Amino acid sequence: MAHRVDHEYDYLFKIVLIGDSGVGKSNILSRFTRNEFCLESKSTIGVEFATRTLQVEGKTVKAQIWDTAGQERYRAITSAYYRGAVGALLVYDITKRQTFDNVQRWLRELRDHADSNIVIMMAGNKSDLNHLRAVSGDDGQSLAEKEGLSFLETSALEATNIEKAFQTILTEIYHIVSKKALAAQEAAGSTVPGQGTTINVADTSGNTKRGCCST
Repeated sequence: MAHRVDHEYDYLFKIVLIGDSGVGKSNILSRFTRNEFCLESKSTIGVEFATRTLQVEGKTVKAQIWDTAGQERYRAITSAYYRGAVGALLVYDITKRQTFDNVQRWLRELRDHADSNIVIMMAGNKSDLNHLRAVSGDDGQSLAEKEGLSFLETSALEATNIEKAFQTILTEIYHIVSKKALAAQEAAGSTVPGQGTTINVADTSGNTKRGCCST
């Protein structure tokens, strides 16, 4: 029975949560995977992860979400955890300007260690503390646009936009993966006559790399 459970999903996607210590990464993780929120959550030491299975466009997707410690002293450890990640939620605290100012540094680290096609969403967490706001929604939106990221403000406490954030990331990853699978199928199908696969000969995007032989 346990063996069958392993095959009850079509895709497994690894997503990392990154951002400064105390921005609410662990509560975002527990809210999304267990629908729990802990007011007295302690700092994460090293790394921990949780999973949740959900539907994305008719497919069963298992999201494996890794919560990396935000403290400086663990950053050397966590760089290894970017490996294999296809999505990232970069979190800052809307009540602490410094956590927003550090977003650029986290982005650099992510782009240094993660796959270049990784899907990144920026989340301004703790939107329930609007009266203590130190970062405007417009600031968040304009930085996200400049860096080419998706953006949402979230509240793990009130469960605002947590579901939407992960659903958006997972849907985008699924689109990338299914496009790659389709391209591979078409490439394979083009060598086998009578397969019934329609290939658009006007679309040469798949052949652009063929003429390049530099190493």
